[in-house]
Amino acid sequence: MGNIREEYHKWQSPSLGREFEMLVFGEAGQPLILFPTSKSSYYQYKDQGLLETARWFLENRKVKIYCPDSIDAFSWYDQGIDPAMRAYNQECYDRLILMEVVPRALQETSYPKIAVAGCSFGGYHTVNFAFRHPHITGYCFSMSGIFDIRSFTDGYYDDTVYYNNPVDFIPGADDPGLWTMSIVLGAGDADICRPQNEILSGILAKKNISHWLDIRANRTHDWPVWKEMFPHYLSLIR
Repeated sequence: MGNIREEYHKWQSPSLGREFEMLVFGEAGQPLILFPTSKSSYYQYKDQGLLETARWFLENRKVKIYCPDSIDAFSWYDQGIDPAMRAYNQECYDRLILMEVVPRALQETSYPKIAVAGCSFGGYHTVNFAFRHPHITGYCFSMSGIFDIRSFTDGYYDDTVYYNNPVDFIPGADDPGLWTMSIVLGAGDADICRPQNEILSGILAKKNISHWLDIRANRTHDWPVWKEMFPHYLSLIR
């Protein structure tokens, strides 16, 4: 990305029990964890050009973007393992972000809270993490996310599924941080995920949680709308 500072990190993750990789872009500013789309990698957003849309914010030290790898292929998308194990692996991923990525981001930037963002299934991770950990999340920017994970569990359900299924656990959530977080749910008007965004918006509205349901005209579930949304949402960071 030209003159943008880029760092590659690889470490043995205690949460996963295996090696994990991440790219970091920028030098200073609001730390933002950017979750990849379904089963994708830590370099996806660089390759797809989404990070290029954030160039001004990176160059002007407004944000520092952390791009962790995905383990979707070993969690919700792994049809070769029991649904309980899929949920357990997702829980391990949540722990990795919370215990291994967030502390690094906060220490490196000296900010008190992180921002989270992601497209498509990355939008699921964005909302799931933000609403599970509102005490350390100041901004939640979901682009074409899904928020009901039950289609990945083959009818199986337990507490781990519950606490990783936003449409289930958010109605009962009561952390004060939920009412101070800046939340955007973005989708195209012809987006396959639009209904899930409208459902989650309704849940938030019932709890009087301030948010912006951003439905964009003549847009589908694809990179062009996400490249419009991402810099717009970054401009909301104060």
